[in-house]
Amino acid sequence: MKNLRNSILLGVLAFLVSCGGNSKQHSSKVYIVTTTGMIADAVKNIADTLFEVEALMGPGVDPHLYKAKQSDTKKLLEADVVFYNGVHLEGKMAESLESLAQSKSVFAVADGIPENMLISTSQFSGTHDPHIWFDVKLWVYVVKHISAKLQEKYPEYKEHFQKNTEKYLKHLEEFNGWVTEEIKKIPDSTRILVTAHDAFSYFGRAYGMKVEGLQGISTVSEPSIKGVTDLVNHISQSKVRSIFMESSVSARFINAVVDGCKEKGHDLKLGGTLYSDAMGAAGTDEGTYIGMIRHNVNTIVGGLK
Repeated sequence: MKNLRNSILLGVLAFLVSCGGNSKQHSSKVYIVTTTGMIADAVKNIADTLFEVEALMGPGVDPHLYKAKQSDTKKLLEADVVFYNGVHLEGKMAESLESLAQSKSVFAVADGIPENMLISTSQFSGTHDPHIWFDVKLWVYVVKHISAKLQEKYPEYKEHFQKNTEKYLKHLEEFNGWVTEEIKKIPDSTRILVTAHDAFSYFGRAYGMKVEGLQGISTVSEPSIKGVTDLVNHISQSKVRSIFMESSVSARFINAVVDGCKEKGHDLKLGGTLYSDAMGAAGTDEGTYIGMIRHNVNTIVGGLK
């Protein structure tokens, strides 16, 4: 039954493309499509300018809620290789991506991480937290996995990929050390990170921070009134200094928490905006993986130190 459903989905994808008129014309380069900007950045660091790389989800996009547009479907079918996060990050697209894997090279980058290093979640039975990029050491596994898949697919560029991968992994190793030292600047008593949704569990585990999210690991369902009230009570009792917004999540409920704390006599500050499920604009430092994490670390340290 599942194979039949996947075949039908693949047929629908092809039909939607045929209805869209002329296909987008790409250069003669290999065309790689990724779901998120973080994955696209990893591919670019490995392939350099050798390939054309495009991410479907740009700045401010929430992948949990993302629905593929007809133009996205065309890009996916035109792609030579597709990389996606996996572990249910692209919830509404997952089945289509799995169907597409029957006819072309489609890879989930989370498959490169040993399962025992993933964080289990009780929100969805038998699944893991998909926000793997917030532990730089885990992202190293992702980069290695992407590089291995590209080397298998395009062995003629193996040395090129290996050289670039080694260079980028060295940068990530040095960067991870910087993150570790920066977070140590926050006193243990105030090392509590409260954000719009539970995207930072890997970050907290890797760098010694307690994390709290108003929503669960997915933003599909809105927080309940009880959830907001419980978080207000917890923040007020723990004397949390700052709460952080996220670039891809509405600030409405965060503002409700701030107002609730004020009513309880606790002056909760807005510590700034973090990049959670999407990077910053292309051409900016925050539009790269390292720049995105660096911005977050500087914002967190500034808000909690």
